[in-house]
Amino acid sequence: MTSTPSARDLVSSSAPSSAVADTVRRAVAEGLLGEEQPVAGFLDADGVRGSVTALREAFAAVPGVRVLHTFAAKAASLVPVLRLLADCGMGCEVASPGELRLAVEAGFAPERIVLDSPAKTRDELRTAFALGVAVNADNFGELRRIDELRPHGSASVVGLRINPQVGGGSIGAMSTATAASKFGVALRDPGGREQIVRAFAERPWLTRLHAHVGSQGCPLELIAEGVAETYRLAEEINGAVGGQQITSLDIGGGLPVNFADDEVRPSFGDYVAVLRASVPGLFDGRYDLVTEFGRSLLAKNGFIGARVEYTKEAGGRRVVLTHAGAQIATRTVFMPEAWPLRVGAFDAEGRPRVGPPMVQDIAGPCCFAGDVVAHGRELPELREGDYVVLYDTGAYYFSTHWAYNSLPRPAVYGFAAGAGGNGVRFVPVRDAQSLDSLAEESGLGHADALTGLGGDTI
Repeated sequence: MTSTPSARDLVSSSAPSSAVADTVRRAVAEGLLGEEQPVAGFLDADGVRGSVTALREAFAAVPGVRVLHTFAAKAASLVPVLRLLADCGMGCEVASPGELRLAVEAGFAPERIVLDSPAKTRDELRTAFALGVAVNADNFGELRRIDELRPHGSASVVGLRINPQVGGGSIGAMSTATAASKFGVALRDPGGREQIVRAFAERPWLTRLHAHVGSQGCPLELIAEGVAETYRLAEEINGAVGGQQITSLDIGGGLPVNFADDEVRPSFGDYVAVLRASVPGLFDGRYDLVTEFGRSLLAKNGFIGARVEYTKEAGGRRVVLTHAGAQIATRTVFMPEAWPLRVGAFDAEGRPRVGPPMVQDIAGPCCFAGDVVAHGRELPELREGDYVVLYDTGAYYFSTHWAYNSLPRPAVYGFAAGAGGNGVRFVPVRDAQSLDSLAEESGLGHADALTGLGGDTI
């Protein structure tokens, strides 16, 4: 089976590609990284375009199959990133009112937006139907709400998410098809299959089945097994109702990312090959397909740069204190074995550091002992004023900030190589959060609210 690497498979350090090296050096020269802006995220616009092209070509290799490729907005909930993906012809999968708003602002056509969430409110459903976006119901209770709220003749495609219960991968939190997963209707529970078939028979407008097995840590064969279960259920439902009521299958995303080196593996082509072998009927043209990839489209197209503020020795180990910690590498800090990252070392001018390797811990700015992004890495000796780069962080990391210690959100920049070899060109994607903005978010406008509440003396 295809597997994802563990932390033990990772090299201690990583030599940067020429593109990353040029980008870091230029970012330092232009002040995008420096003492006044000690951490920032960077996203390769042409790299994103290339990943989208690879996805589309992998599925286009099977003639006659209609596919709507949507991007999972949670992987990079930044309007300029979403607009780039819309410009590339992608649709958008959203899982909250906020993500839906961002998708609309980014310019995705309603018919290319899919709303998934296990806890949609009535207002969310009303908004979705008013816009005409597709909705995947998570459970029978939501289907009953949709019975009440769906307007007659609605343009919204409506599906039902099932949990094929095919098992989990190596990261439990990323596995969504376990026996007791919070997502979808459990297919293998007693009576579950029969209830699903009956739900479709009672609702001719219910025309899509949706399943998502998981993402990082899930081998391709496990993902394909979940898709196969979904396909077989669609065939059973259509047979039971005496026609092709189910016309599309939303097979989710979940292609795992290789964090061990620069190679993209598994590829989208690998995924399609496994699907064709496991579920050949999926590609015979009878069902339209929807995909929901996120991390696999962006992870390798972005990195985080952070300034080294101090270095010190503790217990015989060099500790390097930087501005990239749990606030932007949350999963890596709390689950380092599941989410290890490669680290690059750069000098104060943004040039790759050279020299004999030294074992060093790369720590972040958060005020708790566990805020270490990389433990015991062999890197050239880092010094105050140098920079570290966290590779493969284009998805989730700098776009989904954790506000621990009231640390402000970092700036994010898009970059591309200049035409004619004219160097790297940057554009702002998100400005660094100001302390004024942070204070406002913390309730500054209501500063006296509690001092004026209660406290009456008798």
